[in-house]
Amino acid sequence: MAAGAEISGEKLVDMFTKLNPLAKEFIPSSYAKQQSFNNLNAITTDESLFPNNKLFPDDNNSINRRRRNNFNQGRRRLNGRSFRAQRDNSIRRTVYVSDIDQLVTEERLAALFSTCGQVVDCRVCGDPHSVLRFAFVEFADEHGARVALNLGGTVLGYYPVRVLPSKTAILPVNPTFLPRSEDEREMCSRTVYCTNIDKKVSQSEVKSFFETACGEVTRLRLLGDHVHSTRIAFVEFVMAESAILALNCSGMVLGTQPIRVSPSKTPVRSRVVRQ
Repeated sequence: MAAGAEISGEKLVDMFTKLNPLAKEFIPSSYAKQQSFNNLNAITTDESLFPNNKLFPDDNNSINRRRRNNFNQGRRRLNGRSFRAQRDNSIRRTVYVSDIDQLVTEERLAALFSTCGQVVDCRVCGDPHSVLRFAFVEFADEHGARVALNLGGTVLGYYPVRVLPSKTAILPVNPTFLPRSEDEREMCSRTVYCTNIDKKVSQSEVKSFFETACGEVTRLRLLGDHVHSTRIAFVEFVMAESAILALNCSGMVLGTQPIRVSPSKTPVRSRVVRQ
């Protein structure tokens, strides 16, 4: 190299300190074709290349957030589809029964439809004051629901019932209320669910009513609010036989209202006292 073209080491250092490390010619050629924002961001934020680069300090976090959000949305869509599929399957296994005599209990209705297949749930609805009520009966499979349609016109009590395919599924019981152990399942066998209780009737009067008609009561929970005109109660007996007898109390007048009694799906748990 000619002496005139010779550059000292000090000048070279001075020249390099003035260069821009983010200039295009400093980006490795292997990345030349990657023009997208995300890829460029990945290059310029590589600490091994440019440890002092703070051009896009938060972009990686935003990308990760977008990825997590997309995943969560996909999971929600999947959960939604799964829920709709389960609901539709439940509807196909359910029949709608109308014109039910007010003295017919859920237990008696379930017994009638059990001849068609395994009944997994039975809910009687409607105004207890009305002569005719309706119910939803859910079977373990669709075949049972199809066979049940043939029971339309069967006289139950004083009236022939009508049976149609259901358009809705039975709302499940809150799983946190269901029995959690063998002891609680045994409690359910000794417990009844009572509705349409006159608001003027006290808890002691409800207990006295059932003890006189059925047997000793060990626990009673009387519930109500300002919205509904009547109250409900869970009544636990000492003996399971007493709970069976209590089912025959449906239609009996307590206060000024005919009550409705059905087997309880949940035990009466002790209240938790908060400190």
